[in-house]
Amino acid sequence: MPTPPSSQTQPPRNLNLALLGHGKMGSAVARIAPARGFDLRLILEIDSNRGGEGITEENFRGIDVAIDFTQPDVVVENIRRVAGLGVSLVVGTTGWNDRMAEVEKIVTESGIGLVHAANFSIGVQLFYRLAREAARIFAPYAMYEPYIVEAHHKFKKDAPSGTALELKRRVEPGLPGREIPTSSVRGGYIPGTHELGFDSEADTVTVRHSARSRQGFAEGALYAARWVAGKKGLFAFDQILEEQQ
Repeated sequence: MPTPPSSQTQPPRNLNLALLGHGKMGSAVARIAPARGFDLRLILEIDSNRGGEGITEENFRGIDVAIDFTQPDVVVENIRRVAGLGVSLVVGTTGWNDRMAEVEKIVTESGIGLVHAANFSIGVQLFYRLAREAARIFAPYAMYEPYIVEAHHKFKKDAPSGTALELKRRVEPGLPGREIPTSSVRGGYIPGTHELGFDSEADTVTVRHSARSRQGFAEGALYAARWVAGKKGLFAFDQILEEQQ
C-alpha cells in the first residue's frame, strides 16, 4: 500500500540573497538573514560596486532576490542593473521618490517585482495607520495644531527622514487645509523616533514610534524579500501587510 502524503506543510526553501550596501542597515540584515531562511550569497559594498560594476550576470547567478540599503545617488542605477538581470528587489534606501515613475517603468519593462518603503519596520507601518486615524479624529478641533518631530543618529544624511515625509503624506488628507510643521533632530546614536502631535493651549496629545534597534527594519525587509520573490510589479510595503491581514 502506498504511503499517504504527509499532511504537514513543508517549510519554504532557503532563498539566495544579494545585499547591496553593508552599512548599519545592511549589516543588520546580514546578521539575521540565515536564521530567517536566506542564504546570503553576495554582499556588494561601496568599493565593490562603484558605478554598479559589481552587478553582473556572473555575480547574480542563482540569486533569488536582492535587498538595497545604499544611497539615493546610486539606488536607481542599482535597480536598473539588477532588474536587467531579472532579479526582484527590496529597496529600503530613501531619498529617490522623485524618480518613482522612472523606477516603475524599469520594473514593468523588466518583469521583476520590487517592494519599496521609507521604513520597513512593521511597527512603523502600523503607526502610520494609528496616525491617520488620529488625524481624522482631531480634524474637527481647530484648537489642536498638528506637528511632526523626528530624531535620528548623527550619521543620517537626509532630513526630514523618509519616514517623516511619508507620515506627513499619510495624515495630510485627514487634515485638509492644515499646516503640519515638521522638524528634525540629528544627534548621538538614536535608531529613529517619529512623533505626530496635536498641541493646544490646554494639553498635548502625541502618537509616537521609537525604534530600539535596527532589527525591526531588517526583519521587515526580509519579510518583504520572501514575499516578492517570483512576483511582478511595483509594491509599497504597506500593501503587503494589508494583504496579509
